[in-house]
Amino acid sequence: MKWIDRDHSVFLKRVNWQLFLVLLVMVACFFTWSENVTITRAIKLVGRLGMLVATWFIYRGILNYGAADNLKGKNVLSPALYGMYLLLGFVSFLWSTNIGYSALQWFMTAQTIFFCYFFIKSLFLLDQYFPNHIIRFFNLIGNASFVLLLIFVLGMFLLPDDFYRLTHGGEEARLGGFMMNPNELGMLAGVGIAGLLFDLRRNHQKWITIFKLLVLFYGLYETGSRSSLVGVFLIILFHLYQSERKKITLAAVAVMMLVAPIAIYKIVLKDGDPERMEEVTTLTGRLPFWTALINEGLPREPLLGFGFMRIDYKEYFQSTNTYPGKMTHNTFMQVLMNLGLVGLTIVLLQLLFTFLAIRREDAENRLMLLSLMIPLLINSFTEFGIFGESNFGILFYQLIIIYVSLQSSNILTLKQKLHLVKTKRIEEL
Repeated sequence: MKWIDRDHSVFLKRVNWQLFLVLLVMVACFFTWSENVTITRAIKLVGRLGMLVATWFIYRGILNYGAADNLKGKNVLSPALYGMYLLLGFVSFLWSTNIGYSALQWFMTAQTIFFCYFFIKSLFLLDQYFPNHIIRFFNLIGNASFVLLLIFVLGMFLLPDDFYRLTHGGEEARLGGFMMNPNELGMLAGVGIAGLLFDLRRNHQKWITIFKLLVLFYGLYETGSRSSLVGVFLIILFHLYQSERKKITLAAVAVMMLVAPIAIYKIVLKDGDPERMEEVTTLTGRLPFWTALINEGLPREPLLGFGFMRIDYKEYFQSTNTYPGKMTHNTFMQVLMNLGLVGLTIVLLQLLFTFLAIRREDAENRLMLLSLMIPLLINSFTEFGIFGESNFGILFYQLIIIYVSLQSSNILTLKQKLHLVKTKRIEEL
C-alpha cells in the first residue's frame, strides 16, 4: 500500500480552527452568560448539543477527506468503569426524590462523553493519517482556556459589576461574577496553564505563548482561588522535574521560591487575617459539613445513596452543626452521598485504572495528561470536581478517559482501503 503525496495544509488549518472553536464554545456553554434562567438553560442545552453535532461533522469531514476509522480500543477498564458509574446513576432514578434534577444532571454528564469521543477520535485520525500535522491536544485546551480567561480579565476592567463577585460582606472581590464560581474559573486557568506550558516547551510562538500564560496567571490571581494556585505551582514543579535543562530548572525554582511565599500569603492566608486563617484550617467550613454528611446523612442510605447528584431526601442537606448545602464541595463525598458506597467504590477503581492507563502512555503524553489531571483533582477535593454536578472539569476528565482508551491500528478492511483509494490517499490496490 503506497500513500499518495499531497499538500494537506489548507485542510489541516481548517480542522485546527474547527476543533478549537467547538472546544471553546463547548466549555463556554458551562458558564452562566445571562441572569435569565430560561436563556441560560437554552444556551447550555442547545449549545452543548450543537457542539456535539459539530464535532461529529468534523470527525466525518476527516474521514471524507481521506482517513479510515480503523482505531481500536485499549485500557478498557477505565471507560468500562466510567460506563458503570453512568449506568448506576441512571438506575438511581428509581429511588431519587427529585427525578427531574437527577435526570438533567445525568443527561448533561452523559452527553459530553459523546462529544469527547468524536473530538479525541478526530485527533487520533489526524495523528494516523496526517502524521506531520501541527494540531495538538494541549494547544487546543490551552487556547480555549486563554480566550475565556481573557474575556473575564477584560470584563473586570470594562464591566466590573458583572465580572467580579463580592464575598465576605463585600470586603473581597473575586473574578467570576454571577457567570462562574471563582474557584471553577481558577481551575480553568490552571488547565490552560498546563496546556500552554507544552507550547513553551516546544518553543511554539514563544512570546505569544508567554503573553497567554501571563493573562492566565493574572486571571488566576484575580479569582483568589487557593486550591487552583496550589495546583498551578504543582504543575510548574512537575514540568521542571521532567525538564532536561538543569540550569533553567534551577533558575525557575529560585524564582518560584521567591514568588510562592508572597502568593500564598496574599491568596491562601489572605494577609494573615485571623478570621481568614480559620477558613483555611476548616477549608471554609467544609470539614464540619463533611463530618455532618458522614455522621448524619450517609447512615440513611449507605449502599446506593439518595440518587444521582442528590445528597439528601430534600433539596438541601441540613444539620444543626453546619450550614445547609445542596452539593458537598468534594467530588468523592458527592458520589458517596448520591450513589453510596457502591458508587464510591466504582469511581475510585475508575480513577485508579485511568492513572494506570496514563502511566502506559509515552513520556510526552504521560506528562501532558498528568499535568491536566493536577488541577482537575485538586478542584475535585474542594468543589464540583470530576464526578460532581455538571461542570467543565467533567468534560476535561472525559477527554482524558477517551484519550487513553484509543490507539491507532494498521489493519484496514477492504472497504476502508477502497475508501482511501477513492479519496486519493493511496494508489490503486
